[in-house]
Amino acid sequence: MNSTNNRGIREQLSPEILLGTDQPRLIRGGVTCMHDVETVREYVGYENQHQRRRWVLRMLADRAATLRESASENGSAGGQTHGLY
Repeated sequence: MNSTNNRGIREQLSPEILLGTDQPRLIRGGVTCMHDVETVREYVGYENQHQRRRWVLRMLADRAATLRESASENGSAGGQTHGLY
């Protein structure tokens, strides 16, 4: 997925909107729609500044790990994956 599509996801489902809900199913679905580590990092930052829910941070960490694994399997350099936390 290209960066234009990722910006669209962030604009339509900003951290404030996605992480402002207390409905795990909605958060899970939003996290699944994240296709790059930069996006995940933005949501981690928001969650750390606000509610700091462990289950949300764990879900975001798992998504970042999946994205890194996928990038390495596809032979990507994965340069944007460093320093997530």
